[in-house]
Amino acid sequence: MGIIDEALKKADDEGQNNNLNKLAKINTEQGVGNKIASPQELSKVRPKQKIAKKSETIKLDWDFISSQGYLTANTERLQMVEEYRTIKRPLLSNAFGTRSKGIERANLILVTSSVPGEGKTFSAINLALSIAQERDKEVLLIDADVAKPSVANALGIENTPGLIEYLESDNMDFSEVIRNTDLDGFRVVPAGDWHSYSTELLASNKMAELASELSQRYSDRIVIFDSPPLLAATQGEVLASLVGQVVLVVEAESTLQATVKETVSKLDNCDVVLALLNKTNRSFNFGSYGYGYGYGYGYGQYGH
Repeated sequence: MGIIDEALKKADDEGQNNNLNKLAKINTEQGVGNKIASPQELSKVRPKQKIAKKSETIKLDWDFISSQGYLTANTERLQMVEEYRTIKRPLLSNAFGTRSKGIERANLILVTSSVPGEGKTFSAINLALSIAQERDKEVLLIDADVAKPSVANALGIENTPGLIEYLESDNMDFSEVIRNTDLDGFRVVPAGDWHSYSTELLASNKMAELASELSQRYSDRIVIFDSPPLLAATQGEVLASLVGQVVLVVEAESTLQATVKETVSKLDNCDVVLALLNKTNRSFNFGSYGYGYGYGYGYGQYGH
């Protein structure tokens, strides 16, 4: 039994039915872009939870999560719900449908951006939460932005141990860095502590083996990596070589076209590259591929 077999078997055995009846409703008056908070701000707003033991399931603070604008079961932000349904559908089709043939590691999805501040972590978390709400889908969200991790703070959970500790250790079981949550089918791997050789760890054979096992042995699960911006750190380009699909988050009316083109050039070897236009408040047409929304997100395919 491989490392992922052991880890996810334990996680499956420890799963509990989620009870989301008391979730808070999102304030529909505020725009998505205004809901994103920095890791430092989040850490001040909500203290981190203690690390749950392997036999425990973390009860996420859904009031806190919804207050940051993330999708929850009882959200009234129906337009955003529909937009993420549109966003996830081709990704799921590529991973599990007829389109999956010919796409290597189609169930591994990297969410990234060109530069910081475009909303990639916000998008990665909401995409994971949206997919987890599918009746027959399970999601593992991995914070691979090891230089500036945000996922743990956004969800109000402890950041360590995480991916870095697992890659650095010779005897740590992968189950030790997986956080089971009370949303059935939704698990999280934090980034872990900062490491001066994080790029080398992400480019290591151990990381490649981990990605291979996640893809081959658990092809029925979606794995989402929150990646560093491609033009801000080298880790993102390394991670892009390990996945089958890339979602490139682009901030509307801010990120220059030349910047996006430079980013896309770094993804030439990726099978699928999709674009998500974030923080827009008007209708648009994203080239010849896109969909138009009056608010929130756009989605289109750049290439491949």
